Amino acid sequence: MSLLAEWAKEFDPPAVTKEAQQSKDPFRVLIATVLSARTKDEVTYESATRLFRLASTPEAMANLSEEKIAEAIKPVNFYVTKAKRVKQIAGILVTKHNGKVPEDLETLLTLPGVGRKTANLVLAEGHGLDGVCVDTHVHRILNRLGLAKTKKPVETEFFLRKVLPKEYWVKINTYLVSFGQRVCTPVSPFCSQCVISSLCKKVGVGRHR
Repeated sequence: MSLLAEWAKEFDPPAVTKEAQQSKDPFRVLIATVLSARTKDEVTYESATRLFRLASTPEAMANLSEEKIAEAIKPVNFYVTKAKRVKQIAGILVTKHNGKVPEDLETLLTLPGVGRKTANLVLAEGHGLDGVCVDTHVHRILNRLGLAKTKKPVETEFFLRKVLPKEYWVKINTYLVSFGQRVCTPVSPFCSQCVISSLCKKVGVGRHR
């Protein structure tokens, strides 16, 4: 973690982390995370910024049309579907949660389009609570290192909850997402540029650079 922390100083944090650091608003973190699925960081951040200029609270977002939301977030992947989910989420927060983003995992998971990765990220980055966010990068890298032997991201999450000190629960996602995007890529990772290469068992790695 110390090696990754030093490496990460050279780069901007992932889009959702950047939004969390700037706004410190659980709602904006939630919406930015929904937009981020299968979308590049720079597209996520720019699209979220455009949307929040129009509406930055659940009440204001619920009053926007799906078409207006879609227009603002385009070109995120699946922007029409995400626009529908964003409006639904905003409406539910207003009608069922007094315009507040829930602070517990199970309630967050009831929101449309919110899975464990998103819910944990909102808890950790939005509310400053304990949450282990495991996306495809975190899952892949931990298994590639040989630290985890899991089949699915949710299994990796529960593995980390058992072995990882809580002080690193938020940081591991921030570091490994950036690392997975730039160095430990899914195909042909840049092992020659890896600051933790000497610690890595390179499980499942064939061709690398």
